[in-house]
Amino acid sequence: MLWRRHTVYRGRAGEVVIRGEHVQRWISLAPAGREGEILLRAGRILDGGTTAPARSQTVVPLRSGTGELATACRRLLAETAADAAPPAPAASGRTKRSEKPRRPGRRGRRTRLASWMILACVAGAIVLYAYGTAATGTR
Repeated sequence: MLWRRHTVYRGRAGEVVIRGEHVQRWISLAPAGREGEILLRAGRILDGGTTAPARSQTVVPLRSGTGELATACRRLLAETAADAAPPAPAASGRTKRSEKPRRPGRRGRRTRLASWMILACVAGAIVLYAYGTAATGTR
């Protein structure tokens, strides 16, 4: 089944590359810097068939067996697919306040009115305080 849906070839640096055109991803297996280790790299296939640079990579010891190697390959390919996924659409319902279109000039008037109301309340409190102090001081 692997040979029917994937293209397997040797890359320029001598690594083995497996391309999955149907999933738009690739993975390569190459010897790592130390003996007994393998370097796994995974990336996306861009429109037109060119390969993008590796999105993720890991080193796996060969003595760990094929099960761990397969798990590492699946994890790298899943990370690559998650990186390539388009962002999730905004939740339905109310939009965020920052996303609402602004009405020109409206915010300025509302702010001015609120400022005048606060100033009037503060002035009224000062007047009441002065009146109460003057009323008790004359007795």
